[in-house]
Amino acid sequence: MDRFVIEGGKKLSGVVEISGAKNSALPIIAASLITDKRVVIENVPNVVDVQTMIELIEYLGSSVNFKNNILQIHTPRIKRIVAPYDIVRRMRASYYVLGALIAREKRARVSLPGGCAIGPRPVDLHIKGMKALGCDIEIEQGYINAVCKRLKGAEINLQGAKGTSVGATINVMVAAAGAEGTTTINFAACEPEVVDVANFLKKIGVKISGEGTSQIVVQGNNSLDSVHYRIIPDRIETGTFAVAAAITGGAVRIRDCKPEHLVAVIEKLKETGAEVEVKDDELIVKGRKLIKPTDIFVAPYPGFPTDMQAQFMALLSLARGTSTIKETIFENRFMQAIELSRMGANITLEGDTAVIKGVKNLTGTYVMASDLRASASLVLAGLAAKGKTYVRRIYHLDRGYEKFEKKLKSLGAKIKREKE
Repeated sequence: MDRFVIEGGKKLSGVVEISGAKNSALPIIAASLITDKRVVIENVPNVVDVQTMIELIEYLGSSVNFKNNILQIHTPRIKRIVAPYDIVRRMRASYYVLGALIAREKRARVSLPGGCAIGPRPVDLHIKGMKALGCDIEIEQGYINAVCKRLKGAEINLQGAKGTSVGATINVMVAAAGAEGTTTINFAACEPEVVDVANFLKKIGVKISGEGTSQIVVQGNNSLDSVHYRIIPDRIETGTFAVAAAITGGAVRIRDCKPEHLVAVIEKLKETGAEVEVKDDELIVKGRKLIKPTDIFVAPYPGFPTDMQAQFMALLSLARGTSTIKETIFENRFMQAIELSRMGANITLEGDTAVIKGVKNLTGTYVMASDLRASASLVLAGLAAKGKTYVRRIYHLDRGYEKFEKKLKSLGAKIKREKE
């Protein structure tokens, strides 16, 4: 098992290029199953989750070539309609093949998902959507079994207890691509990754309108085209490097990004005292010696993203004053707090809210990652800490960040990967 060894106290400076969005790549790879034509996807990050999704679609019948972040997929026929536990347990996003298999084959057997251990993330809205389209659904022995004699467009309400669902919106949108007639998705998620999947589907011949709003309309089409598509930059990787610049008091030019996808994050960075310059496809972030406290309320897009709160917790641990982070999307998503406290952070958890009293310094020690974004949080803390920080279980980080330590090294960070 690998770990990172980080020698803190180095100001980051230089230029970093952002990879493609993992959270777009995964559903788009799954959605490629709905066509028997050739699909070429550019800007695909070479991360473990993408490798797992490729393994899954190959198991289902796809021929795949992945080189230099260009993914070529051809699925002339589906050989299996079962997404087995052995693959799905490694990555929650494997459930995206449910919608694609239903669209193409009108049946699917998909294991209930795995992924980050950040609290319950039920699939009830996915099932609700598939049932509305005409599927008979049963859950038995840890599998979702779906059979549909006739997939027919419907009006579907995807409002959940925690608001909208990105995963359910995408899964239903993909399944509706293979349905007869028109499907209207109400309370749809508005995230940029949803828009990206919709744009991909439109390029292969599916008529979609309303993406990026709370109502998406899909006109089914069984006559689909080949496609050459480029996915959007990863907004969470962008935000992570922005925080890295701020927490180290550095100056980093972040290239190949979409600042318009990070308005809430940029606003909060500025509130902490960082200087942020926005250009068309670039961010220039300069940290300041004094980090100011702020309050963060996590919310669906265009609100502050849940995938950025862990990184900001590390930053606010060094603020001069008290900050709060209220997490409204997932339960148990403050796992990094205990590990940050081991480094000297003063964090109190009160239900869905973390109260962070800034300290003068963090001190390097041995810490253990529990999920993808917590891993990033601990690395950021290590970059700013005094002494050496040892971040264990970085396989979580490898799931979602491409060449993370290489990019950090190029900015001057003293970080190395080693076997435990």
